[in-house]
Amino acid sequence: MEGHYNPQHIETLEDRPHRPKRQPTYSADLVNAVLRLREEYPGWGKDKLLILLYREGFACSASTVGRILHKLKERGVLKEPLPNHISARKNQRQGSYSVRKAKDYVAKDPGDMIEVATLDVRPLPGMVLKHFIARDVVSRWDAVEAHTRATSHTASGFIDTLLKRMPLPIKTIQVDGGSEFQDAFEEECHRRGIKLFVLPPRSAELNGHVERAQRTHTSFEILELKQALLKWQEVYNTIRPHQALGYLTPKEFLERYQQNRRKEKVSLSMSTSTTNCKT
Repeated sequence: MEGHYNPQHIETLEDRPHRPKRQPTYSADLVNAVLRLREEYPGWGKDKLLILLYREGFACSASTVGRILHKLKERGVLKEPLPNHISARKNQRQGSYSVRKAKDYVAKDPGDMIEVATLDVRPLPGMVLKHFIARDVVSRWDAVEAHTRATSHTASGFIDTLLKRMPLPIKTIQVDGGSEFQDAFEEECHRRGIKLFVLPPRSAELNGHVERAQRTHTSFEILELKQALLKWQEVYNTIRPHQALGYLTPKEFLERYQQNRRKEKVSLSMSTSTTNCKT
């Protein structure tokens, strides 16, 4: 039998590839739909995406969706967002890259001094976001960003934001002594050749430019965050499948619950009427 050992042919002892001769194929429409949904809802797994595909009329399995995602990543078509690393401090660097600003240091050209600070923003009761803001003290060019946590990793990522959004060479950054501006943040400044000045304790007034910028931007950003939260609330309640609800959305669950309650009431009413007639 083909594929089995044959003592008459020594070559049958050689290893053969175990890969199936026929590779699974997927329609271009399905692949494009998986890519579109994953980009629209990054981080959602194959099971949740499968429910969304069913709603659009695609018939496939969760494993098929998983294989398509894997192939898209292999080809470099699907770009996943970078993870927001949150971890305890380990192996702290010996010494510090940051230094005190010399008294005679004066920012003359754009990029000579970028003041960076964080502020707690509370767009809704019980919700706290970390508002990162930077201001070039010469040109007054600002960059703002919000995160759920203020860690040294999120702060180091903010340096990328500055380099992308500020049309000027960033030579020096000045920060307060917050923990978010240590470790990874210092290492990133060092790696990029950016000087880092740290303020003395209890001297926020020395970061006066960025402190003033915070008052300007905060009210506008809270409005933007509220609108974004309302949009996410709509996605969460009406689009995102929930495993705990049997992959229904909360809206679908409530609709079915209300339908079942109406049926129970009708059934109870009919049962009561039948009992009264017999009586």
